[in-house]
Amino acid sequence: MSTPSPFAAPSPDVAAFVAALPKVELHLHLVGSASLDTVLALARRHPGRGVPTELAALREFYAFTNFRHFLDVYREVNLLVTTGADVITLLAGLAAELASRTVRYAEVQVTPVRNRMAGISYDDLAQALVDGRELARARHGVELGWVFDADAALGPDGAEQTVDFALGHRPAGTVGIGLGGMELGVRRADFAPAFRRAREAGLHSVPHAGETVGPAEVWAAVTELGAERIGHGIGAATDPALLELLAERGITLEVCPTSNLRTAAVASLAEHPLPTLLAAGVPVTLATDDPGMFHTDLNTEYLRCHELFGLDRAQLADIARTGARAAFCPAELSARITAEIDQAARA
Repeated sequence: MSTPSPFAAPSPDVAAFVAALPKVELHLHLVGSASLDTVLALARRHPGRGVPTELAALREFYAFTNFRHFLDVYREVNLLVTTGADVITLLAGLAAELASRTVRYAEVQVTPVRNRMAGISYDDLAQALVDGRELARARHGVELGWVFDADAALGPDGAEQTVDFALGHRPAGTVGIGLGGMELGVRRADFAPAFRRAREAGLHSVPHAGETVGPAEVWAAVTELGAERIGHGIGAATDPALLELLAERGITLEVCPTSNLRTAAVASLAEHPLPTLLAAGVPVTLATDDPGMFHTDLNTEYLRCHELFGLDRAQLADIARTGARAAFCPAELSARITAEIDQAARA
């Protein structure tokens, strides 16, 4: 069952401001973005794969006990996505949700090796991403980019296969290479050759690091993987030298507060290091990670930071601007979104 919210209702004026504030979403996994209704439809389309086909049971299925449990559930849901049509179903639902939260641009993390293991050929996956991206723009006015995410559990070879897909197919909207999954006992440095090859081919480096471990792997993401943005990165909060480096280099952290709570990466949101990161001048953007699984959305993330950390409207607008600046979209799109944010902030 979903966890009750520990937050008081925000004031109506702040809620209205957040609802109208143009945003980008830079840390969002394709499978984890699926709403409960979408997952139910996929589970019923592909029964017998271990994912519940009734709503109450699916909510219970999403009650994660720790980060490893979350990864196990994620991979089971991923096995429901077996055709290009399934991918387009996910993207159609995602684009509608993003549009309803005033999200203008999103970079979606796709794990092609896991998709292939679920039964989708690379050709079908690439075409589905092209078709889904066009649908998102035409039907909902949302622009999508792709970060191809290597699953750390598949090791450096899996990362090399991920780069092979990204470079060999390079569907429209391809912007970068990521690295997700377990951190404990998995060194970012081991994935350096794959990331080097991707960067030399013009792709951006956006690995997860410091989600469930301390600053050492954030350092490794920067020094070994050439990270330009970092997924989560909250483990950096205990290392002043690392915070200074991130601030000086303008390396944006994609911070996902509700995700960190749901996977037990933090014990409570009251203990979340977001205020420490902001106080150190580290660029931060807010994101949902896996909103369908964590029962959240981007507006909720902004409102929770207002309620818990006291971020006012000007600070929330700054976080939205940081996201627009850190996005790997065309410069004219970034500038247009930033201008919209400025207009909303003035209003």
